[in-house]
Amino acid sequence: MKTFSQFFVACLLILSIPGCATYKTLSDAKVGSAKMFSGTRLDVRAIGGETATTKQFPVTPPQYPAADLPFSAVADFIALPLTFCAAIFEALFE
Repeated sequence: MKTFSQFFVACLLILSIPGCATYKTLSDAKVGSAKMFSGTRLDVRAIGGETATTKQFPVTPPQYPAADLPFSAVADFIALPLTFCAAIFEALFE
């Protein structure tokens, strides 16, 4: 039973990567774009029906942003030290 649950979690994580808003926004980040909690921000705006997200985020939101939101929040929290440093570096040397 334990191996099945581990397999299920692994499959879920692998399937969520292509639609992950955090992965999309960080892999396509440009100077001046939002970096800290960018995937979570994109998901929240997509859930709210905001269509002007392309100004701040050059990527399209995931097809199911409500399902992606918890995964993006965890991924954004894990990536926070890197995105914080990138945002500070960009602000200081812009």
